[in-house]
Amino acid sequence: MDQVQQRRFCIRNIGEVTVLKRNDPFIDKSSSSELDLELNSYASRRLEVDKLPSVDTLAAPKLCSTRLQHVIELLNHGVIIDKDDLINNLKYSISVLDTLYIEETKRLFDDDDALNEVEPDAVPTEVRDWLAQTFTRSQNGTRRGERPKFRSVAQAVCAGLVVDRLYRRMSSFSETSMQQPQAVAKILKDVHQWSFNIFELDEASSGNSLRYLGFELMKNQGLVSKLRINPAHIDNFLLALQAGYNRYGNPYHNMVHGADVAQTTHCLLQSSGLNKTLTDIETFATIIAALIHDYEHTGTTNNFHIMTSTPLAMLYNDKAVLENHHLSAAFELMRQEDKNILIGLKTEEFREFRGLVIDMVLATDMSGHFQQLKNMKSMLGCVENIEKSKVLSLILHTADIGHPSKPWAVHKRWTDNLIEEFFKQGDREKDLGLVCSPLCDRQTTLVEKSQIGFIDFIVEPSFNVLGDMMEKIVSVFHMKETSESGNHPVTILEDVDQESSDSSTDVSTPPIKELDLVSQWKKHLNENRLKWKELAGIEDETEKEVEKDAENPKSKVITRSTSTTGLRYEEPRPMNITVANRVLCKQTSTTGIGLMDSPLLFTRERSSQI
Repeated sequence: MDQVQQRRFCIRNIGEVTVLKRNDPFIDKSSSSELDLELNSYASRRLEVDKLPSVDTLAAPKLCSTRLQHVIELLNHGVIIDKDDLINNLKYSISVLDTLYIEETKRLFDDDDALNEVEPDAVPTEVRDWLAQTFTRSQNGTRRGERPKFRSVAQAVCAGLVVDRLYRRMSSFSETSMQQPQAVAKILKDVHQWSFNIFELDEASSGNSLRYLGFELMKNQGLVSKLRINPAHIDNFLLALQAGYNRYGNPYHNMVHGADVAQTTHCLLQSSGLNKTLTDIETFATIIAALIHDYEHTGTTNNFHIMTSTPLAMLYNDKAVLENHHLSAAFELMRQEDKNILIGLKTEEFREFRGLVIDMVLATDMSGHFQQLKNMKSMLGCVENIEKSKVLSLILHTADIGHPSKPWAVHKRWTDNLIEEFFKQGDREKDLGLVCSPLCDRQTTLVEKSQIGFIDFIVEPSFNVLGDMMEKIVSVFHMKETSESGNHPVTILEDVDQESSDSSTDVSTPPIKELDLVSQWKKHLNENRLKWKELAGIEDETEKEVEKDAENPKSKVITRSTSTTGLRYEEPRPMNITVANRVLCKQTSTTGIGLMDSPLLFTRERSSQI
């Protein structure tokens, strides 16, 4: 069929799928209908494939379906079909499905603005503009080479243990720790905790939080001896990092932020068990990427650099301006002889390390936020094919924006610092005669509502995807481990019903720490959102309606668990119609999750247990 004929088809519904077809302005509708009938007749009455349209045309899926239905009908009536005809039809069908899969994959990875379907009244216009400007962008089609996959994880861990023993025997380096003040050493004992307060460490260390925390994380993983790193070089490197972070005197993007993100990243890996799936190089790369991810940050956004044509924007062609600079400057730092922490790496190890660090830091560019979440969601269907660099990138990105998941005192302090940094940029923009960027105008910015929108549309969806990812990956790892040991497999974040814990069961309860990680971030996100709503004078109607229904003596309480974490919540039934409508209508493409999965629906009794 030629191209003119291929364009004759219009929009038609095929089951639940709408197929878009172009009209040819030079062919009337009657001739188009005649062609439709002709092709349908051919597909439903014949077995040859020579007159069926090309597999990449818009008509192919429908006609393929019609032909297969015809084949099934013939077989049901006992008609003997020629083997060659059957094979040709199956081959045609396979080609159509392959083409559809490729097109759907391309469509899935197209960067559409996930904010388009957010209700207009959900957030103020300024907040919406800020979300759109900061967290969306047009993706280029650059594809990089193959990356390590989560395959044969158990075997990789076993190999890692063997290498670990060899390194310990052969290495002449010792885990020499820098002298830590007593107060610093005491605080660092809680470095694995989600509630770790980086501001307390910074005060106790007299403004050296990144130095002490960075060395502690490397020492904790035994990387100094395993990777043959000179401890003096580590100290020099960390001191230089601190100086670079503090170069511009930023209220938010300073070395305390770098240390905080590194600790949060470490906690996510350690508490979830994902650290067990990583090699030493991957662990080292993750720690360094977190430490350097905002090195020499200018205190202004990428958009500011682009709009003012700064030297950095010119150097990096307006693409991930700051992220490229953080990487370039940090690697230049590591090339200096007295700060070279990579000198002990082999060529292959260095290439792997550098590739991972680049991927992770570039992924902290907020304009790629929605695309990053979409990509991870699409990969969760086949966990063993997930690239490790994408997993680690999501962890670092989530840690970078994760302060709303921390206790209120820490979150509020970070918010105040960030808003002040935004205001300083706004002041500069006014001096330059530019329009203030969203949330950068001291006179008009709605701080409380901006944080509510930030939690609802950015932070909470990120943690939801992160939780799904951790659950799936670590469960695969545990299944492989337990299959070898013969024990019953239990996922790392699996929740066990409190009421059935005393009864006999083959399911083992996972360690409390592993459950505590997820419950804490959900708890703090919920609490901080409610705090901001109180400060903004916004009444939380959803929680009020749910509590009202829960008090109804006729309500039936049903316990359910979320797919992400296994955490349970209680759902009152019958639900008030207003609440039910809101639950259905509030589902957005940004989160992919309606209010039914929101921490707001946890009952008071259950949330106190969490």
